[in-house]
Amino acid sequence: MVKRYLTSNQGTPVGDDQHSLTVGERGPILLTDTVYLEKIAQFDRERIPERAFHAKGAGAYGYFVPYRSFASLTKAGFLQDPEKATPVFTRFSLAGGSSGGADTVRDVRGFAVKFYTEEGNYDLICNHIPVFPLRDPLQFPDFVHAVKPDPIANIRGGPIAASRFWDFVSLRPESMNFLIYLFSDLGTVRSYRTIPGFGINTYKWVNLRGEETYIRYYWEPCAGVEYIDSKTAAHLAGTDPDVASRDLFDTLAAGNSVEFEMRVQTIKPELECEQPFDILDPTLIWPEHMYPLIPVGRMVLNKNPENFFAEVEQSAFSPAAIVPGIGFSNDRILQGRIFPYGDTQRYRIGPNYLELPVNMPRHPVDNKMQDGPMRSGYSTDIANYLPNTLSGGMPAEAPEKGNPPQEYISGCVGRQEIAGDDYYQPGCTYRNMSGPEKNRLVSNIMESLSQAYEPIQRRMIDHFMRTDQEFGCRIAQKLSLIP
Repeated sequence: MVKRYLTSNQGTPVGDDQHSLTVGERGPILLTDTVYLEKIAQFDRERIPERAFHAKGAGAYGYFVPYRSFASLTKAGFLQDPEKATPVFTRFSLAGGSSGGADTVRDVRGFAVKFYTEEGNYDLICNHIPVFPLRDPLQFPDFVHAVKPDPIANIRGGPIAASRFWDFVSLRPESMNFLIYLFSDLGTVRSYRTIPGFGINTYKWVNLRGEETYIRYYWEPCAGVEYIDSKTAAHLAGTDPDVASRDLFDTLAAGNSVEFEMRVQTIKPELECEQPFDILDPTLIWPEHMYPLIPVGRMVLNKNPENFFAEVEQSAFSPAAIVPGIGFSNDRILQGRIFPYGDTQRYRIGPNYLELPVNMPRHPVDNKMQDGPMRSGYSTDIANYLPNTLSGGMPAEAPEKGNPPQEYISGCVGRQEIAGDDYYQPGCTYRNMSGPEKNRLVSNIMESLSQAYEPIQRRMIDHFMRTDQEFGCRIAQKLSLIP
């Protein structure tokens, strides 16, 4: 019998496709990581033309105004003047379902905001759950495969679907925090107006002096956070599957606005290693009692799109779209998201997707890129290359404000698991729940986990026991399995 081993699409052996190639344990991912690039590029092209993830959504236009100047933390222009409003477009979405799915099913909701700033577009990608299920982006295609219908029968529900999902997360204990939030009351909602948004990843704010601050974003709905129970969610999925999209559209069509407050948590980079947990780990929250939320400004959504396909379906977001004053940390998930979002849009919409009105920067674009399908903007210069002495010669140097601070990085290149096994932080979340909230959490988990195969159930019980003894025992008793 021929021994099988993992290979690339070229047939070359792959020793590890679970850990990205980084500079040291905490350094950035390298562009020379051909295993990651091949895996993520292949994943980006799996669906035509529906988004592979966050397929169903709704959108709205509006504006954002900061409460005060945040010049001490960032040089980003849209965060300097409380008298100046920045136009925005926001898309809410369901992560795992298809474009024909129901709005109320248990799932992650996307919350993406495009700021049309005078320094270019800034895209802030958020979810309505504060943590990610993974630490390394190389595992992301596997996660999406696990939550999508199986490739044989293409069926979303039932024992096979449940076993696929729970099998994957039972083998990735860092997903425990994510599971607690997904199966809590927050997992089922009926309105996009009343969901929170979490940036999940750790970004950097940089001021004019080059001083850096780690930050995490949070959107608080001004109407308050609301949710529905699983029975109501199932009922609405059958009677009004577009309830969240309808609610948002009808609210704005009636002349009412939808408002969210932006808040951030901050930590100085020099204090990174002094924290009680890895602050760059997106599977962990930053506890608010340790890192208080700072109010930043308010987003007001007040206008519906005029055409769903042109403006919502063709809207495109990418964490790579940043402006001076905002940068990337070495959060592996954030590093891994920089490339595939734009790559997916070039495949899904076309290489000139940024020329569509909903995606087009309000700031003038000037470079030597050219041609491709659906190109509308063009240059009349004869010299379509740099450097040149024709057509006005070399462009002016970018303003100093646009130059990122220099960073020294060193370390051994290799594939390695992120150190630390703080998988069970959600035990605190569970213990802080009320009695009814705990009951609903256990019930929601049982609806799904009870359909999975027994060996998988036992693995999950072990994780739940490690999270909280009472929590694990309750699940075990419900499954009639003695831990």
